[in-house]
Amino acid sequence: MKPDWDSLMEKFAGSATALVADVDCTAAGKSLCEAQGIRGYPTIKYGDPSALEDYKGGRDLPALTKFAEENLKPMCSPANIDLCDDAKKAEINSFMSMSSADLDAMIKEKEAMQEQAEADFKILVEGLQKTYQDAMTKKDATIDEIKASGLGMMKAVKATKAKNDEL
Repeated sequence: MKPDWDSLMEKFAGSATALVADVDCTAAGKSLCEAQGIRGYPTIKYGDPSALEDYKGGRDLPALTKFAEENLKPMCSPANIDLCDDAKKAEINSFMSMSSADLDAMIKEKEAMQEQAEADFKILVEGLQKTYQDAMTKKDATIDEIKASGLGMMKAVKATKAKNDEL
């Protein structure tokens, strides 16, 4: 993916409206990556720098280029309210009219909801992993019991009988 990403960066170098860049999350960019909630690499984010979204598309140059050309442009935001439809303008104006303390409280509440969703998912995955491990252990024990009950010997006897029947 790195060569394709480098090509995409070259293509958009100097753009007045789009930035395509990379950040080393293991070195100087570590704090930025932590602030954006990046946990795995490579991770692609796009959108308003204060509210980046996860990219979920293809990782080859044609897919990245198509996405960039269609999406890396000025978008509806508080800085570009003229690009918003009436509903988004109303939402932005509603948030703009709030006190910083109220806005911080709402952000904190929504972030807590996200963290809870992550925690719930983690618990679910751990449960699924335990269920899988238990099922695998049961299957292995059942197969061992079947083998120990004479399956191998039955197959050997059948093969011997088949040879004797041929003679």
